[in-house]
Formats: sequence, structure tokens, C-alpha cells
Amino acid sequence: MIRFENLTKSFWLKGERKVVIDNLNLTLPDGKSLALLGRNGAGKSTLLQIIAGIMRPDHGRVVSGGSMSWPVGLGGSFHRELSGAENVRFIARIYGVDTDELVAFVEAFAELGKFYHMPMRSYSSGMRSRLTFGASMGIRFDTYLVDEVTAVGDKAFKRKSRAVFAERMQHSSAIMVNHSMGQVREFCDAGLVLEHGKMRYYDDLEEAIAVHEAMLA
Repeated sequence: MIRFENLTKSFWLKGERKVVIDNLNLTLPDGKSLALLGRNGAGKSTLLQIIAGIMRPDHGRVVSGGSMSWPVGLGGSFHRELSGAENVRFIARIYGVDTDELVAFVEAFAELGKFYHMPMRSYSSGMRSRLTFGASMGIRFDTYLVDEVTAVGDKAFKRKSRAVFAERMQHSSAIMVNHSMGQVREFCDAGLVLEHGKMRYYDDLEEAIAVHEAMLA
């Protein structure tokens, strides 16, 4: 369960206050994998970071039950001077999972070779995404927060990413930001549309997609 209570978030941009989340009050249903839709700059990634607790709102709060991943695809919580393996060990200790097991899983999954043991400042954005995605998939969360990450890598890696994510979704739920409506339809069964700081829940995913595409048109 995730509940937004009077949630507000804004940023100052060129001397003007831009509100991206405007006094949001909404309870999301349990057991649903949700597509978070909206135009570029609508505040989707900001909302994921607030849900994860790594960004503070201006006002209000998010109430949630169960374990929650960090926003997969955003590597901001990973230390640039530590290696990928060292970051994964740190994460394992934070979440109380077997350290060696998680390190081995991510090493095999992310396919970073020698870079796995090199500082993350030497990584490309794609390499960081592969590491953060692998680390999150190596931990069993009740809800996964996913930001575009299944689009990373070559065709073989994309297939592997979709396969492991689909397996996790058999036992967990997700809130997914993805510009591919094909992947949205593959993984999600309901939708959220964020526009001008307001968000609406749609139990019918196709209705959410239609509203989103009409806004873009």
C-alpha cells in the first residue's frame, strides 16, 4: 500500500517556482503493477525519488507498507569512488541480505567484466544502470520503483533484463516509468497519469495510455 497525503514538491527554475507535485492525495491499490505516465518534465522521476525516501517533499508525506526498492535506473545513491562490487556489498549490509550471494548475482547479471571491481566514476551511464538494475533484482522487494532501466544494453541484455523483471513481478508489484508502451503493457496492469502536478489512477491500463497519448498529441 502506498498513500500520498497532501504531497507537494516544487523547484525554483530561472527565478520561478515550478510545482511538479501539487497537494496530491491518493491511495494506490495493493498488488498492482502501475505505469507512471506523463510528458517529459512532468515530475515522474521526482515522484519515484520521493516515494523511495531519497528526496524530501515541500509538504505532506508518503505512507507505505512493505519493502521498497530505490528508483532502479537512478544511480545517485551509489558512491562514485567505490567499485561496483563495493557498492553492492554496502547495499547488501543495508538491506540485510547475504553479501556474497548478492555480489555474485550482480557480477553475473550486469556483465561488467573487470569494471565491476573499478570505481563507478569510470562507468558509462549504461554500465551504472546495469549495475543498479542487477543490484535491485538481486534483492526481493515488495515494490520495485523502475525508471526506464529495461531499455539498457544490447538485445540479449534487454531480453535477460525483461526475463528477470518478469520473474520478480510474479511475487511483487512495481511503479514503472517507461516511454515504451510495449513494455508498459508487458509489465503493468494499471496506470497513473501525472500532469501539471496532479495525478490520476486508472484501473484500466489502456485508458491510462489513451489519456497519456492524447496529452502528447
